[in-house]
Amino acid sequence: MTAESAEKLLTPVLSAFWDDPTSWTLDTYRAHEGYEGLRKALAMKPDDVIAYVKESGLRGRGGAGFPTGMKWQFIPQGDGKPHYLVVNADESEPGTCKDIPLLFANPHALIEGIVIACHAIRSNHAFIYLRGEVVPVLRRLHAAVREAYEAGYLGKDVLGSGLDVDITVHAGAGAYICGEETALLDSLEGRRGQPRLRPPFPAVAGLYACPTVVNNVESIASVPAIMNRGKEWFRTMGSEKSPGFTLYSLSGHVAGPGQYEAPLGITLRQLLEMSGGMRPGHRLKFWTPGGSSTPLLTDEHLDVPLDYEGVGAAGSMLGTKALQCFDETTCVVRAVTRWTEFYAHESCGKCTPCREGTYWLVQLMRDIEAGKAAMSDLDKIADIADNINGKAFCALGDGAASPIFSSLKYFREEYEQHVTGRGCPFDPAKSTLWADDRTAHLEVNA
Repeated sequence: MTAESAEKLLTPVLSAFWDDPTSWTLDTYRAHEGYEGLRKALAMKPDDVIAYVKESGLRGRGGAGFPTGMKWQFIPQGDGKPHYLVVNADESEPGTCKDIPLLFANPHALIEGIVIACHAIRSNHAFIYLRGEVVPVLRRLHAAVREAYEAGYLGKDVLGSGLDVDITVHAGAGAYICGEETALLDSLEGRRGQPRLRPPFPAVAGLYACPTVVNNVESIASVPAIMNRGKEWFRTMGSEKSPGFTLYSLSGHVAGPGQYEAPLGITLRQLLEMSGGMRPGHRLKFWTPGGSSTPLLTDEHLDVPLDYEGVGAAGSMLGTKALQCFDETTCVVRAVTRWTEFYAHESCGKCTPCREGTYWLVQLMRDIEAGKAAMSDLDKIADIADNINGKAFCALGDGAASPIFSSLKYFREEYEQHVTGRGCPFDPAKSTLWADDRTAHLEVNA
């Protein structure tokens, strides 16, 4: 397949006009049928909107892939309590960079989706929890919300429908754990961001102990196009169980990193063909299908369909569709060590398996990388990872264990080389991956 034929597989919807000089403005958004989906949704009953989204097959784009319409359906009705919609924009999974550019280039897609979702779940107040470090995105999102209020898409009696919707944009303080939905809710309420015990689930007792829907940015931003162009149109893309379009974040040792909006089920081989492949003179060694918390795959998996079922059958998870690609110059032990350091740093410390397990994984991984470990330590890190996986309070522990398990599965010989050779066999000067950081680390442990 040529790069030209591969590009025909792209389905630009959310990213259709990102290259417009003023893509983030209301005028540009309306010029591309913006807020037409909202008008159609407001003409429908709330329950009918939920059913429509459910029948479209839209699945959550934040990582878990849970059906969006079904999540909306869980909200109890007639309970006399306020209902809330919370949009998770705390994008912090290593390798993931889709929601932030989406908000920067096309924030009105999210705002329109929020109003549709609020109509469906009978909510009058939505919150956008944005990662606080991305100040330019925060400013642009505030400007878009102001435009929407002024144009009558937010506030009292939206478009004369009788629906009142307010949006609060909240800037988080940059904690990875706040990407977990219940930790995010605690943070929104002014408490330390730590996961909650479930049940009760957010749909029953979420924000301020009221029924709450928590959705990812891309999930909500995809709803307007579905309402405007139809559920049948949406199902013409992707696979039967994973329909529609989505954003793939391609990064690492590739010639053309960036966002590629394509149908679910496209393969990494096809994405690499249209992006120029790996950097010249190098080959793919390993990659992550959904960020560093998903089990890594190798060049044997280039033709795995990038949908929830295909990646799951290959032994990994689609996650956030963050495709990090690493070539043969990369030390897999160093890469996994760096990820493990991240999870140890970001652990909230609430549960023992994650708090203690990630700490000891870091100590052992550093010893292995520096050539100070024994062969028995390879079984020890696998054992510690097993004591974390499925036993932590939230999925952060599972994410920390995934790179350990998968790298040992595919690259155990490389781990053994670090032990028998008393150090890393890779030359950091030949790799662009954390070269300076890795060199400094080895000097410290010399």
